[in-house]
Amino acid sequence: MNNTKPADISPDKKPHILVVDDDERLRDLLQRFLVEHGFLVTTATDAADAREILKYLAYDLIICDVMMPGEDGMALTKALKKGGLAAPILLLTALGEIESRISGFEAGADDYLPKPFEPRELLLRITAILRRIAAKPPEKEEKIRLGKWALDLDRGELASGDERVTLTSVEHTLLKALASKKGEVVSREELAELCQMNANERTIDVQVTRLRKKVEEDPKLPRFIQTVRGKGYVLWTDA
Repeated sequence: MNNTKPADISPDKKPHILVVDDDERLRDLLQRFLVEHGFLVTTATDAADAREILKYLAYDLIICDVMMPGEDGMALTKALKKGGLAAPILLLTALGEIESRISGFEAGADDYLPKPFEPRELLLRITAILRRIAAKPPEKEEKIRLGKWALDLDRGELASGDERVTLTSVEHTLLKALASKKGEVVSREELAELCQMNANERTIDVQVTRLRKKVEEDPKLPRFIQTVRGKGYVLWTDA
């Protein structure tokens, strides 16, 4: 790829991008190009790989190819956005027709770039998306208190003074689901449905255990995310 002017990126934080593409050559080219221009980059080979990666890390932007075998980029975008993913998504595709672009936006994509594309245009679109997201004022500031932690449900972030803990996309979605029914017992089946997860009870239990390690002072004696034997989980907050 040709050299282009570096993006205007904050020196104290490199945006982390997830590239999802089944084309190994293009995936590697994009990774090298974006790293050269100041981004952190993780790659996924398909939708299933991306879903697994998103369980453990949050990203500032996702670049996703549309034409992938199995679950394509459109379907993945729609599912992730329906599940509450906040990160913007830029779709890449060889289909440049207006109907395809409309479908991409309807699925929840933030931008749409037809192949073949100029690297400089990709860089400009990425920078524009990140600037737009950074400049966008929050529609509402929804925060709840969990002991020392102030939880920002919109950002998926725990804050205590200068200390910050970012939740994974699964943890964020799970906590939002519990918060939407604060003080009510929510079954594991309902949690899986609210989180748009194809998960069994054991998977939900594992995610709750991981979440407790972040929000509870003593995860073995949880104060906020409590188990109701035989029924599910309930979230109690300080505010």
